[in-house]
Amino acid sequence: MRQQAAQNQPLANGLPTGTVQVGLDALNFFLSDVRDGLGPYLAVYLLAVHHWDQASTGLVLSIAGIAGLVAQTPGGALVDALRAKRALIAVAAIMVAGVCLVIPLFPGFWPVAAAQVASGAASAVFPPAIAAVTLGLFGHAAFTRRTGRNEAWNHAGNAFAAAAAGGLSLWYGPIAVFVLLGAMALASVVSVLMIPAGAIDNDVARGLESGAARGEKASAWKALLGCRPLLVFAGCVALFHFANAAMLPLVGQKLAQQDLNRGTAMLSMCIVGAQIVMVPMAMLVGARADAWGRKRLFLVGFAVLALRGVLYTLSDDPWWLLAVQAMDGVGAGLFGALFPVIVADLTKGTGHFNVSLGAVATAQGIGASVSNAAAGFVVVQAGYDTAFLALAGLATLGGLLFWWLMPETAARTAAPAPAKLAPVLAT
Repeated sequence: MRQQAAQNQPLANGLPTGTVQVGLDALNFFLSDVRDGLGPYLAVYLLAVHHWDQASTGLVLSIAGIAGLVAQTPGGALVDALRAKRALIAVAAIMVAGVCLVIPLFPGFWPVAAAQVASGAASAVFPPAIAAVTLGLFGHAAFTRRTGRNEAWNHAGNAFAAAAAGGLSLWYGPIAVFVLLGAMALASVVSVLMIPAGAIDNDVARGLESGAARGEKASAWKALLGCRPLLVFAGCVALFHFANAAMLPLVGQKLAQQDLNRGTAMLSMCIVGAQIVMVPMAMLVGARADAWGRKRLFLVGFAVLALRGVLYTLSDDPWWLLAVQAMDGVGAGLFGALFPVIVADLTKGTGHFNVSLGAVATAQGIGASVSNAAAGFVVVQAGYDTAFLALAGLATLGGLLFWWLMPETAARTAAPAPAKLAPVLAT
C-alpha cells in the first residue's frame, strides 16, 4: 500500500524526501527536452545535413505535432487506467531515444515521418503521467507545492538542454542534438526508477481519495463535458497558446532577417533567457498559489502575454527583442505550473484527472497549431507589427474571458471529496 510505503519515507514540511524527491526532480529535469522532441533542431538537421526542401521538412514537423495532438486525450485516459505509471514513462522515453537513433541512420522521408509519429505519441504521455505520479506521491494537499517544484526543474532542464545543444552543435554539428536528446531520455528512465512504485497511491493519482470506494463513478465524457469550469478553462488555455505560440517563431524570423549568422544564436538566447525566468515563476506558484489563489496568478500570465505582443512593435533592435522575449518566462512559467493544479482542483473525486488533463492539453495544442498558420498569414498581408498586435488582442480576450467566466478553484481543494461526482461537475 502507498500509505505504508509513504510512512517509511522521511518527511520535510509534510513532503517525502530522499529518493522520491531526488528521483522526481531528476525526472522533470531530464524529461524537459525529451517531452518536446527534436522540434526546430530537426528542421536544421534535415535542411543543413540532408538538404531536404522546406516543404518536406515542414510536413514531417507537422506530423509530430498532429500525432501528439491526437494522442493527448487517449494518453491521459491510459494514464488513468494503467497502474504501472513508472513503466509507461520509461517506455515512452525509450521510444524517444529510439527516434534519436532512427533518424540519423535512415534519413528518408518515410522513416523520419514514422519516427515523428512515435515521438509525438510518446511525448503526449509525459505531462499527464508526471502529474499523476506527483499527485499519487504527494496528494492534493501538497500537489501545488510539488508541481511548482516540478516546473522549476523542468525549466532548468530546458535551459540546460538549449545551452548544451547550442554549444555542442558548434563543435560537432547538428547531429549533437540527437545524442544529447537520446542521453537525456535514457537518464529519465533511470530517474523514474528511483521512485519506489509502492509510494504511488494509484487512486489519488487518478484524482480520487486514497482507498476510495469502487462505487458508481462519472464517466470520462461526463467528467469532461459536464464540468462547465473545465470547458471554460480549456477554451482560455486554447486562447493563451493561440496568442503565445507564434510569438517566438516571429521573433526568430525578425532576428534572422537582420543577421542570418547571428539569428540562430540569438534565438537560442531567447529560449534560454525565458526558461531561466520561468524557474522563479514556477517556484512562486508552488509557494503562494494556495494562499493567493490560482485565478489572479493566471490573469497575470495573460496580462504579461498581451503586453509582450505590444512591446515587440516598439523596436527591431535584437537586444530589445531578446529582453521582451524573456518576459515569456513570466506568462509561460505561471501557466505551466498552474495548468495541472487547476485541472486537479476541478476533477478532484472523479477519478478522471489525467484524461481531463489530456483533453485540456489537446485544446492547448489546437490553439498552438492554429497560431503559427494564422500569424504567418497576417505577416504576409499586413506585416509583423500587425501580427504581434493581433496576438496581443487574443491574449487580452482570453484574459477577459478567464476573469469573467472562470471561478477561483483553490478553495475547492479544502473541501472533502464526495463518493461520486465532485460538486464542480454539477456546475
